[in-house]
Amino acid sequence: MALTLALIESGLLFGVVLGGTFLLEQRVLRSAIDAATLLTHVMAICACCIAGFYYNDLYNPRVVWSFRGFAARLLSSLGLAFVLLAVLYAVLPEAVIDEGTVVLGFLVTLALVLPVRGAAYALVRSGPFRERVVILGSGPFATRLLREIESQPCLRYSVVGIVHDDPAAGAGHRFLGPLERLDEILREVQPDRVIVALTERRGRMPVQHLLDARLDGVVVENGVRVYERLTGKRAIESLTPSSVIFSRDFCKSRLDLAAGRALSLLVAAAGLLLFAPLLGLIALAIKLDSGSPVLYVHERVGLRGRRFKLLKFRTMHRTGADVGDWTRDQSDRVTRAGKWLRRFRLDELPQFINILRGDMNLVGPRPHRVSKYEAFLETIPYFSLRAVVRPGLTGWAQVQYGYASRLEEETEKVRYDLYYVERLSFALDLRILFDTVKIVFFGRGSRSRAQRQAESRVPVGATPPGMGSVAR
Repeated sequence: MALTLALIESGLLFGVVLGGTFLLEQRVLRSAIDAATLLTHVMAICACCIAGFYYNDLYNPRVVWSFRGFAARLLSSLGLAFVLLAVLYAVLPEAVIDEGTVVLGFLVTLALVLPVRGAAYALVRSGPFRERVVILGSGPFATRLLREIESQPCLRYSVVGIVHDDPAAGAGHRFLGPLERLDEILREVQPDRVIVALTERRGRMPVQHLLDARLDGVVVENGVRVYERLTGKRAIESLTPSSVIFSRDFCKSRLDLAAGRALSLLVAAAGLLLFAPLLGLIALAIKLDSGSPVLYVHERVGLRGRRFKLLKFRTMHRTGADVGDWTRDQSDRVTRAGKWLRRFRLDELPQFINILRGDMNLVGPRPHRVSKYEAFLETIPYFSLRAVVRPGLTGWAQVQYGYASRLEEETEKVRYDLYYVERLSFALDLRILFDTVKIVFFGRGSRSRAQRQAESRVPVGATPPGMGSVAR
């Protein structure tokens, strides 16, 4: 839905602004170069507008899922779009299009976008466009899955009830009957989708009933996969040694790895050149504020478990010992300059050097200290799978979850890291980079501390539904 809306709205804006340049400015295209230049300028305006919408979460259905929520954020989105447009014109004066054309384009586009959005939200909530869903199973995992479905109205899922052998375990939803009556229940309620979230599947899975439903056109899904799709994290409890050994998801293609590496090298080299004056000013500020050294160098664990020296701007006062335990509050050690550097993530800029040296990529799981890495190998299932790819300056876990200060939160971040490793792609890397910018400049994106604690307190399942035992 989000991608569809973005394409429709960018198409509307493009058409309106392009038409306005011909009607109001009486543009005459004398050559192919003139046409290409005009199209480039119009697309730049569209990009500014869509970026304003994106960074105000208007394409995030978990944040904005109603017309009222869209309208509440619309003015700030347009304000940001005009700011981005002003920056564009300051950098590229030749890209300027008549002010009246741009303003008229925005107004006409709004007149078209508002009904489009209204219709989209209405369709999502309308009965004919909603899928009737039956959940098989109960318990912690089914409850968590139902909660995720209900928190995302844009899914167009309507849970009609659950099927389970325990009538009291209805998870607050209509109990349809026991598993042995599944065939009869499905004929009665006529669902579009069945999600299997059984706690124990051996000897209890109604295989024949599910096969019959599949032949009748009903979508049958594994609850674990649905949960991963809705949350953006891997249910590590579902992993078994055989599933990892025979899975191709943890063996990344050379094309994906090469594309990610090329992007990392390009951005790191450009970043060092572009931010060279800023790096000098930061070094001077640290020197004047708390003395030497300017850089903090620490050993971390990277690709395939190799160790490397990670570079950061120093943000804490020096101590006689290396204090790296996240269970201790170290806020009193942060310097005055360090507070600002941490707020805007500027202390991470020296890691561009790590990227050029091959220690890291731009996007990937964050590298851990050696002591933490060795401890997590013993305490977090399949933690070593993070090392299949290079660590990153930013990553899926960082933009989705943020910082971790407890073992439970570290485990949650590993779920996100493994989701990234399995689905690594150039497109996902770009999305993470856009989300990183959103977090750094606008403070939006990663979950709040309260949300993170709630997630880590509610397990996906203690030896979750039909997932088998966990190998450590």
